[in-house]
Amino acid sequence: MEDARVKVRERGQEAGVVDQYDRAIIARKKFVDQQMMGKLVIKSSDRDWELNRQARQKHMLQPMLFDDHALREWRVFLHDIGSFSGKHTHQGGLVIFVLEGKGYTVVDGIRYDWEEGDLILLPVKPGGVEHQHFNLNPGQGCMWIAFIYSPYWDALASQMVQNETNPDYKE
Repeated sequence: MEDARVKVRERGQEAGVVDQYDRAIIARKKFVDQQMMGKLVIKSSDRDWELNRQARQKHMLQPMLFDDHALREWRVFLHDIGSFSGKHTHQGGLVIFVLEGKGYTVVDGIRYDWEEGDLILLPVKPGGVEHQHFNLNPGQGCMWIAFIYSPYWDALASQMVQNETNPDYKE
């Protein structure tokens, strides 16, 4: 009697067709090759600014948008704050470094002031954190860069909910 747990292959694999295990091996090899051979320097000119519901942003590393870089598991983006950003909620666990300007971030209703050279940390907590960023000197440069390790965010099942729209955004 044949063991029900063993699947017997009756025909040879057709050329060019792979099973799920082989697909996983190929996908992993592609991932590792990308880590080894992807760009090590991302030029600012390689990426475009976008005005969206949250802010004026430039995504430098974003696995869902770009596959040309070596660190496929990182999200890194610039945020240019005109007067204030949109307000949204998502899980914390990200690091924001202020490149220029002076402003504040409201996190769950509490104001936190910052300026050039400061590091902003959004905490990990149940339900995520609602936050919004403000430029204290509208008309003057105010910019930060955020770093997110995607596997960490994925493990936390982070989702984003837009609560208010950036005032500069027009649909």
